[in-house]
Amino acid sequence: MNVAQILPYDRTFNFSAGPSCLPVEVLEQARDEMVNFRGSGMSIMEMSHRGKVFESVLEEAIADLRQLIGIPDHFKILFLQGGASLQFSMLAMNFLEEHRSADYVLTGTWGKKAIEAASLVGKTNVIFDSKSTNYDHAPRPSQMNYSENPCYIHFTSNETIQGVDFLKDPQVHGTFVCDMSSNILSRPVNMENYAMIYAGAQKNMGPAGVTLVILREDMLERVPRDMHPMLSYRVHAENDSMYNTPPTWGIYVCGLVYKWLLKTGGLEKRLELNQDKAQVLYDAIDQSDGFYTGHAKKGSRSLMNITFRLRTEEMSDQFVKEAKKEGFDGLKGHRSVGGCRASVYNAFPKAGCEALAEFMRHFAARNG
Repeated sequence: MNVAQILPYDRTFNFSAGPSCLPVEVLEQARDEMVNFRGSGMSIMEMSHRGKVFESVLEEAIADLRQLIGIPDHFKILFLQGGASLQFSMLAMNFLEEHRSADYVLTGTWGKKAIEAASLVGKTNVIFDSKSTNYDHAPRPSQMNYSENPCYIHFTSNETIQGVDFLKDPQVHGTFVCDMSSNILSRPVNMENYAMIYAGAQKNMGPAGVTLVILREDMLERVPRDMHPMLSYRVHAENDSMYNTPPTWGIYVCGLVYKWLLKTGGLEKRLELNQDKAQVLYDAIDQSDGFYTGHAKKGSRSLMNITFRLRTEEMSDQFVKEAKKEGFDGLKGHRSVGGCRASVYNAFPKAGCEALAEFMRHFAARNG
C-alpha cells in the first residue's frame, strides 16, 4: 500500500489519540494566511488580542460555534487555557460547595483524574464505577445512584484510553457537567441537557493549547467572590475570554474548523460520517474470528477511539511495528489497556479506516 498516493503532502494516516489530524484545507488556509493575515501586514500570532482584527476572529468563532452546536443565548462560550486537566480543578473550585458534594461517573482514566482533582477541594460521590471490568462500558441510567442534591453531576462522554462512549446526552434532569474533550463536535448535542461542557481542542477542534468551556449563565452566580481571578469562570465571562492574553492562534484555527464543519454538513452529517468510519474498523475486529478483540462492550463503543487487542502483547507490538512501515502511525494502545488504539476523529479520512481494515485482514491471514 502506498499511503502517499491517497494523502497529499506525503502525509501519514495519523491514528494518534491527540494531538490529532486537522482538515487539510484548514491547514492550507492557515498556511496561506500565516505571514500577512487579511491584509493586516502581520501574522495573527503577532497582533494585539485587543485589536479589531483579532476581535473579529474571536467573534466569528463564537458565532459559528453557537450555530454549529445550537448553543442558546443563555450559555457563555469561553476560550481558556490549561487543558481539560485544569478544568478538573477549576470546576470544583468554582462549584463544589463546602457542605455539599458532587456526583462523579467513573468510566475510565480521565474520569478518575477528574475525581482525584475534585477530591482535593471537597466531597465527591462516585455514583458509578466500571473498574471491575477495566472500564469497558458506560452505565445505563438505572445504574447511577445520584445523590439527593449534588452541586453537579460530572461525566466523561468519551474515554480516549478505553474507547468507551456514552453515545448520547443525559436522559434525566440534573446539573450535568461533561468533559467532552475527545468527542466534541462529533455528533449533535442538546445543550439544554447540560450546565457546562468543557473540552481540550486538540482532538476534534484545533491545536493543543485551547480549552473550550460552554457554561450556562446561571452557574456564574454560584462562583465564590473570593476566587482567584484566573480560576474564576465569572471573571473570564465578564472579560469575554480576554482577562489575560488568550491563545490567539489556537482560537483562529478552531474558528477555521468550525467553518469547515458548517460547510461540510454540520454535526448531523458528521455523526453519519463518523459512524461509517468506525464501523469499518469494528467490522474488521468482529469478523476476524477472534484474532482481534475489542475492549469496549458493544453499546458503549467509541466512534472516536477504537480499542482492540491481538492474542498476545507480542503480536500487538508486531502489528504496530508493521503498520507503521505501511504508513499507519499512532496505533499503540495505552499501557493501562494494552493492545492497539485507532483514533479516528472528525478530520480523519474514511479512506484511512478502509486502508487499516485491509491491513488488519492481511495481517490476520499471515499470522492467524
